[in-house]
Amino acid sequence: MAWFSFLDPVMNFLLGWMLNFSPFVSILLLSVALSLFITLVYKYTTNQSLMKDLKDELKAFQQQMKELKHDPNAMMDVNKKAMETNLKYMTHSFKPMLFTFLPIILIFGWLNAHFAYEPIHPGQEFTMTVAFDKTAIGGISVLAPDGLLVTSDETKTVTDGNAIFTLKGEAEGIYPVGFSFNNQTYTKEVRISQARSYIEPLLVVNDGSIKSITTTHEKTKVIKIGSFGITWLWSYIIFSLVFSIAMRKMLKVY
Repeated sequence: MAWFSFLDPVMNFLLGWMLNFSPFVSILLLSVALSLFITLVYKYTTNQSLMKDLKDELKAFQQQMKELKHDPNAMMDVNKKAMETNLKYMTHSFKPMLFTFLPIILIFGWLNAHFAYEPIHPGQEFTMTVAFDKTAIGGISVLAPDGLLVTSDETKTVTDGNAIFTLKGEAEGIYPVGFSFNNQTYTKEVRISQARSYIEPLLVVNDGSIKSITTTHEKTKVIKIGSFGITWLWSYIIFSLVFSIAMRKMLKVY
């Protein structure tokens, strides 16, 4: 979502309140709000009378097909009519997407930037992994900026295509961590914060020597069931399905 990074101040103003709640409560409340928004847009940008008629036709065709199981040819004719009606219904259903697609993409991008991973807190150890090309050999050194402490060896030999370093910072901030390999320096920024904020963990390099640099973050589990957890996206999908079905019934949306 770097394409829309210039909208970050606007998105933070509109959705920043969510950061004051737990991920579960935040995603739950947003699912309610988005489900209502999408349902209302759908209701008022489609011809509901026509949509109801098309749905009734589909139900009637389905009933006819059940009754014509003994007559495959007649059932095929009815099935063809049902597919034509279903296509009309779907065509009319696409119109609301013109109004909801962009807002949802922007919101999802913001959610992914704040709820996909847990932040690195002050005083918390974290690891950074440098992944190498298969042909890469030699040693690599980590260059920690002021404020970051390297708690592992500062220089490592490439092993199994990876080199893993452990670091820690006591103060909040954005730290440019450097890695020196074959007389070239690669930089990956790391954010340390008490708030729900982080920098994209994966930096893709692919220059023939180094493939990527990754900061280790725990994935945020919005719904937790014992040791099992569900991420924000699947939690949103579950919540929104429930709320959308309920709201469509309450608002009589077809």
